[in-house]
Amino acid sequence: MQELKESPQARRQTILSVLVVLLLTPLTLVLNEAIGPGSYYLPSMLIVIYAMVPFFVSFESKRPGAREITLLAVMCALAAVSRIAFYWLPGFKPMAAVIAIAGIALGARGGFLVGSLSMFVSNFFFTQGSWTPWQMLAYGLIGFAAGILADRGVAPRENLSKKQLLGLCCAAFVFMVVVVGPVLDTSTLFFMISRITPEAVIAIYTASIPANVMQGVATFLTLLLVCNPLLAMIARVKRKYGLAPYTPILV
Repeated sequence: MQELKESPQARRQTILSVLVVLLLTPLTLVLNEAIGPGSYYLPSMLIVIYAMVPFFVSFESKRPGAREITLLAVMCALAAVSRIAFYWLPGFKPMAAVIAIAGIALGARGGFLVGSLSMFVSNFFFTQGSWTPWQMLAYGLIGFAAGILADRGVAPRENLSKKQLLGLCCAAFVFMVVVVGPVLDTSTLFFMISRITPEAVIAIYTASIPANVMQGVATFLTLLLVCNPLLAMIARVKRKYGLAPYTPILV
């Protein structure tokens, strides 16, 4: 399969969307300060939406075919089901590992889409709320980061060696604890604290450390067990349908 080409118009749209994000985010924060303390709900939601817009715009500009979209949809469904299947064990969710695998196999942008959309879909089971955009951003980031590792050749798209697999598992654990967890904790800070103070910040982030570590452990163990088998399955599907197993769907 030939790599998907981005037209000049689509490239301009992507650049414009990024510039809008860079301009709107500080503007929103300044306006929020002008409105007064305590009005954190709307700006926090807007900032998360700004962060996600470039990824969706760039995805649309690639104009992927039906087979590419189907594979992305299957990975979204698999990630969502992996979260729902463990509803009885709240502190242990293998979802992030599936999203990371999607990022490795499908590229950084594809990984972000799988992470954000699967979180949105699974929340129809767990209930939607003000926390949903933050979850979409946080889990989209792990798919994006895994895709970056694959795009840079750090994580092969198929058949990782034991050393590479262990390194990926450790990196995913750290990412869950220091990036994904704090992003979700920030949403808690915005929506549960009427007045943000240093004491409140310390209390929220400190109390969440055990839960973040548990999510990191779940991601570590799931990657260790299913990463290579699932990557091999995705590669076979891509070969079967002419999707070039070592080429990201969204370059």
